[in-house]
Amino acid sequence: MTRPANTGLLLRAIGLSLFVLFLPAIAMASAGAGLEFVDLTGHWAGILSLVIFVAAYSLVIGEEMLHLRKSKPVIVAAGLIWVLVAIAFQQAGDVDRAHLEIRGDLLEFVELFLFLLAAMTYINTMEERGVFDVLRVWLVTQEFSLRKIFWITGGLAFVMSPIADNLTTALLMAAVAVAVGGSNKKFIGIACINIVVAANAGGAFSPFGDITTLMVWQKGIVEFQQFFALFLPSVVNWLVTATILSFAVGKEHPEPITDKAELQHGAWVVVGLFIVTITMAVSMHNLLHLPPVVGMMTGLGFLKMFGYYLQRRDVAIAKGREVAQVEATPLGVVAVHEGEPESNQKIFDIFHNLQRAEWDTLMFFYGVIMCVGGLGAFGYLAIGSEWMYEGMGATTANIIVGFASAIVDNIPVMFAVLEMNPDMSLGQWLLVTLTAGVGGSMLSIGSAAGVAVMGTARGIYTFFGHLKWSWAILLGYIASIGVHFLVNGSKFT
Repeated sequence: MTRPANTGLLLRAIGLSLFVLFLPAIAMASAGAGLEFVDLTGHWAGILSLVIFVAAYSLVIGEEMLHLRKSKPVIVAAGLIWVLVAIAFQQAGDVDRAHLEIRGDLLEFVELFLFLLAAMTYINTMEERGVFDVLRVWLVTQEFSLRKIFWITGGLAFVMSPIADNLTTALLMAAVAVAVGGSNKKFIGIACINIVVAANAGGAFSPFGDITTLMVWQKGIVEFQQFFALFLPSVVNWLVTATILSFAVGKEHPEPITDKAELQHGAWVVVGLFIVTITMAVSMHNLLHLPPVVGMMTGLGFLKMFGYYLQRRDVAIAKGREVAQVEATPLGVVAVHEGEPESNQKIFDIFHNLQRAEWDTLMFFYGVIMCVGGLGAFGYLAIGSEWMYEGMGATTANIIVGFASAIVDNIPVMFAVLEMNPDMSLGQWLLVTLTAGVGGSMLSIGSAAGVAVMGTARGIYTFFGHLKWSWAILLGYIASIGVHFLVNGSKFT
């Protein structure tokens, strides 16, 4: 994956400046449940923690230029910040407060981490079994026109992202666009914009579609079925932008492509187990009031048991293909060696798919959550919530969240809102879920899907190419908010 060149980094730096300026409004943090508020925002340790966080996030922004993985600086910063939190509370005469504060942050991260680890392992296994390859090959060999490919890839991105998440979906559909487009860079660029917008919009109305919606669901603020109230606003968000973009796509047919792919044994079983796992996560949360991660981890156990079967099957096949190798010795004697398996026989290993999870991303989540959890322990969020949501009003604040998501990234912004926990109606919580999810589409650097697709279509789908159509994406953003107020007006009371 790559990030945009200097301009992209500059804009993210500007975004970081705004982030720091309005830190009380959008900084992430977590306060221990039931603990009395303590304002240490003016304490030297709190100020130093802010400096450490800004420095670490600056290194995150410069990841591509520095070749320093984004998880490393925030993990170091997290440790330093919590040392300062402990010192500050000890100086205030409360030696146990830091321990109580950090436990809540750790629990929240562990739930998110295990949930994502299970989901990533399933996605990696489906990829290894050829599920996504078969879909990609089918699309590129159907000889659709470029305009049809534009709508098909966008539509599939919208439909798949609520289940497979927006990042995975965007990568898959972008690979199709690149394969079909060939040397037609204009089509690839526009198709990728459409795919990013569609994937982010599709992920906004499902707890599984985006990290932000997953956080909202696991927090228990919005129930599983209530997310689907955002379906129509999400559809409008994509369709408004896609309709405008489609006029720039021709109706000519791409060059014929011949490619082949086949499903590996057990592919559909894995897909079925994934559906069962999602069902268990939802059911355990809604019916038994258990954290959704319990269902996901149980489903991961099912996948590992099925992986054992696949592994034993591959071993049996390998033994059945043992061949005798005949070799000539220096003395002219022929030696026969039995029991040598074919070298190209692959043995399924579920732990290989688990190892292929996005560990840098998972560790980045730890660092960010713990960093700003420490900042919240100093009292920044309580003050920020009063300034932003009581001073500006929930509607204005939630709409601004969408623009902040495009510049800074939707994950820290949404986590900030969750930890501030302003007193809002269901309609307002759905609004901020919508704006955080689709707002990142306005810039290519505003979402994980956009950043990932820039790596897939390197040099073709670029920051500037996306920025050229930001006005169309903005129209979709505004339209989706309007539709939300129109169809979900009763939820604002």
